[in-house]
Amino acid sequence: MIVRPPHNWFRMLFVWYGSVLQSIIPQLALLTFVGVLAVIAHRYNFGPMIPLNTTPFTLCGVALTIFLAFRNNASYDRFWEARRPWGNILISARNLTSQALCYVPDDAPEFDRTEFVRGIIGFVYALKHQLRKTDPAPDLQRYVGAERARALQAKRYRPTALLNEVRHAVSKLQRCGAISDTQVWMFDNQLNELGTMVGGCERIASTPIPYPYGVLLHRTVYSYCLLLPFGLVDSIGIATPLISVFVSYTLIALEAIASDVSEPFGVAPNNLALDAMTRNIERTLLELCDEALPAETKPGRRYQVT
Repeated sequence: MIVRPPHNWFRMLFVWYGSVLQSIIPQLALLTFVGVLAVIAHRYNFGPMIPLNTTPFTLCGVALTIFLAFRNNASYDRFWEARRPWGNILISARNLTSQALCYVPDDAPEFDRTEFVRGIIGFVYALKHQLRKTDPAPDLQRYVGAERARALQAKRYRPTALLNEVRHAVSKLQRCGAISDTQVWMFDNQLNELGTMVGGCERIASTPIPYPYGVLLHRTVYSYCLLLPFGLVDSIGIATPLISVFVSYTLIALEAIASDVSEPFGVAPNNLALDAMTRNIERTLLELCDEALPAETKPGRRYQVT
């Protein structure tokens, strides 16, 4: 996702990076050509061969707009639903780290606070890479060590495996009497919450919006935009390419945004900023441990993709 500083209204008119305009320029170029073709056909009296006017486009446009609104709402609901678990992961990771630092005695046998917290950070990075289907090895090696990272490479559900290791460390503390049953229950609540968030993210990632919705919307939008110049040319003449491309830009861009946002865990500019969110969790947990913090993800001068 692009992390950018806020722009004023004038600069927003000329934003290029992060908008969908750059991805739909070929379609707009094609529609400009169709608009010019409609003007030429009308000038040479081929208009009666394609007897269209603005009335059917007005009726179809209303229905198409309603359908686009439904598609965009469904896509944004997925985006927001995917964002919420990561907020809960931040809260639970902080709580779990704070509990380990405050409630576990300094002389607890076979317990390393730093290793415990690094296991939680490794879990966060493992979840990010699982959702994006990318290689987690470099991030895991930084926090759980090369040996454990190699062992995790053989696992299919690495975040769950790391959570299980964290829970195993808590169970060892209970068996040796370092923490009470009440404290185990407190740890377990946070671990259960993290497990629930993993399941929620997996559910979103594995359940896309039904494919026929996208196919129907795609076909309808492009059919409407291709025929639109022939319906407008009789009314606005030479301005047909400009007006038809402007209307087409709105419709095609809305479809592109809906498609982009409906896959929130990807690496497109308008997907969730998972790199920034994982870095934020990493920093806050290391700060609790009084360790050096990695650089914060900040908006760049041009743009920054995370």
